[in-house]
Amino acid sequence: MMVPLALLVLAGLAAAMAPRLLTRADWPDREPVVALWVWQCVVAAVLLCCGLAMALSAAAAWQAVRGHVFALAPHGVMEAYALTAYGSWAAPMAVALACGAVWTAAMLTREVHWARLRHRRRRAELLVRSPLLPGEEPCADQLMVLEGDRPDAWWLRGRTTPQLVITTGALRRLKGSRLDAVLAHEQGHARARHDWLLHCSSALANGFPQVPVFAAFRDQVHHLVELAADDAASRRFGRLTTALALVELNEESGVFGPCPSHLSQVPGRVHRLLEPTPRLTAARRLRLTAAAALVPAVPLLVTFAPGLSALGLGTPG
Repeated sequence: MMVPLALLVLAGLAAAMAPRLLTRADWPDREPVVALWVWQCVVAAVLLCCGLAMALSAAAAWQAVRGHVFALAPHGVMEAYALTAYGSWAAPMAVALACGAVWTAAMLTREVHWARLRHRRRRAELLVRSPLLPGEEPCADQLMVLEGDRPDAWWLRGRTTPQLVITTGALRRLKGSRLDAVLAHEQGHARARHDWLLHCSSALANGFPQVPVFAAFRDQVHHLVELAADDAASRRFGRLTTALALVELNEESGVFGPCPSHLSQVPGRVHRLLEPTPRLTAARRLRLTAAAALVPAVPLLVTFAPGLSALGLGTPG
């Protein structure tokens, strides 16, 4: 099979099978950080397959592109790909994949733009609710307290350091280590830069809603980043304290009622903290991490296999 077609078949298999395998497994909720890494590697492999297929099909269709793609290749490598045998479908495939790449870039750009607009709007709202004092610099403090009856806490990305925002309602309700656990949860988001994962996964899912792996990536990222932040807080202040902090922070929002919102993850997160399952062994975590890192290497191996084979055959024994 020609290499671009093999890459597209590989991308299709990964896009269809990875969501089923990962969502049915029982270990991602036990190891959310490892699960996030696995999802990123799978998505990177799918995108890499499409990008490499685009480059090779464009090289087969146009001589100018071929010169750039194989400019640094040793003699005899280009012949191993048999680009002239690709036929008339090479140009349409290259154009279709290039359109997909442009659309992906546009979706990422739009998501970043919208995120910046939301960030500026929230900053403006905060300045209205908590005006700066004379001589005070914006984002000078890493913690901002807002007047509000609703218990809430969140963090905002800053130019240098993220800023934690908490309402007086949360301060009245949460005491001692439970308040510290909520702050540690938000700090976990900030340290791991979960906002970038959320933006990228949303951009891919919105841009390609028919691709199962991108929709599942978005849903799982939104779920796993909360579990990872819960674990960061529970390691410092204990699972019971973190669970009680989640309950007290959300008990008035209706998520624990007889008809909780189907979108709410809080009850499941509390149950996970109160009845934890054993973590995977360090050896298994290492194996999963290493195996995931090898997933993006598969498209590279498929792409460079003909060239490596040509170089091997040309080497004297």
